[in-house]
Amino acid sequence: MFHIKTFNAIAPEGMNRFDKDNYAINESKTPDGIILRSQKLHDYAFPESVVAVARAGAGTNNVPVTQCTKQGIVVFNTPGANANAVKELVIASLLLSVRPILQGAQWIQTLTGADVEEQAEANKKQFAGHELEGKKLGVIGLGAIGAMIANDAYRLGMEVVGYDPYVSVDTAWSISRRVTRANELADVLTTCDFVTVHVPLTEQTKGMIGEAQLAKMKSCAKLFNFARGGIVDDTAVLNALKAGQLAGYTTDFADEKLLHNDKVLVLPHLGASTQEAEVNCAKMAARTLKRFLEEGTIKRSVNFPTVEMAFHSPYRITIINKNIPNMLGQISSTIADMNINIDNMVNRGRDDYAYTLVDINCDEQENAQAVAARLEENPDIIRVRVIKNPGVGY
Repeated sequence: MFHIKTFNAIAPEGMNRFDKDNYAINESKTPDGIILRSQKLHDYAFPESVVAVARAGAGTNNVPVTQCTKQGIVVFNTPGANANAVKELVIASLLLSVRPILQGAQWIQTLTGADVEEQAEANKKQFAGHELEGKKLGVIGLGAIGAMIANDAYRLGMEVVGYDPYVSVDTAWSISRRVTRANELADVLTTCDFVTVHVPLTEQTKGMIGEAQLAKMKSCAKLFNFARGGIVDDTAVLNALKAGQLAGYTTDFADEKLLHNDKVLVLPHLGASTQEAEVNCAKMAARTLKRFLEEGTIKRSVNFPTVEMAFHSPYRITIINKNIPNMLGQISSTIADMNINIDNMVNRGRDDYAYTLVDINCDEQENAQAVAARLEENPDIIRVRVIKNPGVGY
């Protein structure tokens, strides 16, 4: 029986994937896995029982990833599950930035009298705007969301240039060949009428758009941030708007200093706030966490490499260890010294840590547990788990 702890309300379409015969939800203070949305866990004391955290969303800045890594806790996210929701909001915001739709709708509510239609016709010129077609959009970050925005903006008739030095092969295949690739960030900032940011918040991207970058933008340009608040320096944006170096700013992250400014549109973090996105994120998070607990498979982790291997042996040993030379040799020797055969083995490393799957051929769980206990004696091994294959046995 696996125990799962939830933070926030997780869509039932996701939680229903945890079958009641094998999973208990919020019934133990020592859970095996955690699934959450936006709850901040930086002050949370993780029980030693926790082996994985699944974030139902793309961003993981509410999870202490570095701490989890050191404790041997795998952190998952759900990239792409809410991409369409964010994409649609960005496209809507682009339209709102060139057409004063909100202002017009608010103004017309102030009209009175039997000649409302005539008044509207007579005064509509004050709400004349511009069109997106023919304008140039720069997309910084070509992940799942950025790629979708780039493709749809092109279909709206915009000229699109994208910048992402780390774009994955899978994403590259999904981007229209008509989207121009920029080699430098400055190529986007200096040439585009609109710039939208879609990168994760890391130490490297914090303050990525600041005073120096804003100074390179066209004075008629408008900036959009639907990624994370810390990526754009809000104070630098306000100074640029006041100085006429930037024409407008739209963000999904509320900050008091951004309010009550005619050149700023602040939304209450609506990016992934659709029923469809919440369901998609919950389903992906649950599926990923379930596979890890039952098979040891890692996919869509932010702190450990992707590791998958067909599971045909009676038992599987999962090992999180320091990424140092001869660890595989030490693991293999330890198991061989116990007269147990290794059926299959795979190892992948990322930075200072590595993840290893070892399928062993033994007839008793006690023997598998003995192997795990011996491996745990190695000071360079952080965590060891034993998984029984329910479909194989003697």
